[in-house]
Amino acid sequence: MEQKVRWGILSTAAIARETMIPAIQRANNAEVVAIASSSGKASSIAKELGIPISYESYDQLLDDPNVDAVYIPLPNSMHVEWTIKAANKQKHVLCEKPAALCEADVRKMVEACKQNNVFFMEAFMYQFHPQHQRVKDIISSGEIGDIKCMRASFSFYLHDRETNIRMNAQMGGGSLFDVGCYCVHSIRNLLDSEPVELFVQSNYDEHHSIDMTTSGWMKMKNGVHALFDCSFEMFPQNKYEMIGTKGKVEVSRAYRPDVHGGNGIITVTTDSGETRKEVVFGDQYVLEMEHASRCILEDVEPLYSGDNMIQQARVLEACYTSVKTGNVVRL
Repeated sequence: MEQKVRWGILSTAAIARETMIPAIQRANNAEVVAIASSSGKASSIAKELGIPISYESYDQLLDDPNVDAVYIPLPNSMHVEWTIKAANKQKHVLCEKPAALCEADVRKMVEACKQNNVFFMEAFMYQFHPQHQRVKDIISSGEIGDIKCMRASFSFYLHDRETNIRMNAQMGGGSLFDVGCYCVHSIRNLLDSEPVELFVQSNYDEHHSIDMTTSGWMKMKNGVHALFDCSFEMFPQNKYEMIGTKGKVEVSRAYRPDVHGGNGIITVTTDSGETRKEVVFGDQYVLEMEHASRCILEDVEPLYSGDNMIQQARVLEACYTSVKTGNVVRL
């Protein structure tokens, strides 16, 4: 029987209850052994989801010697504190995105985990779906020529704006931190390049002081131009397209293929006039969890490194700087 990493969950957030805990329970090298909440809900959620132990404080869970690693889906503003506390208790950490709200804080998190010799990764689950490797293979084959432009979009219409944590500026709300970070990450990931300059603009909700819609342009080090948009006030989209000199690739379920049974769809169009669709299946949350658990069990570096997480935070911070100043930012 394969050895399993024993995971504790810090929070009864919806993403944990509805997505990550079931994914851990489906994984072949991980199990959920404990859950903690500061709201008093841990006991009932534990019973509902078949989790053996519940705690009414996060510190109690971190003190449990039977917990090897923690998944942190707390509000964005709390990621730094609890990642560092977990690392200091010798717990491995998978933390929801964005890891933190600025580059300096992500550096602190990476350093704390390095000093304590524990695994740390930001939970960009989409990158573990095999459709993206297939896109990279198509590009490498030369079928669509040299990539000149990439466009990425992630949006949905947020109805409960008075109570939703995404609307809370103090807790790291806003469309860029919530869904736009996927666009930025996928641009960096798929193009295997970093922006050298960018210009970003936002529409702000004046009452809540968070960006409702954000769009931006980035010039990458490899010369490719990248465009992205994200929103809490638009028709749902989660897609990207890469346009080359001889064709293009479109990924229409880029970030949430899980809501379509795990099936991603890639559409390739070439200058010969031919178009084909490829369906690629993957259980991205399970693949992410199995990757994290395998790294912990085998003591190897994750696919998504600390340096990469720091760079992701640096780019997001530059985006917000551009929004606030109205200027092009050079990195």
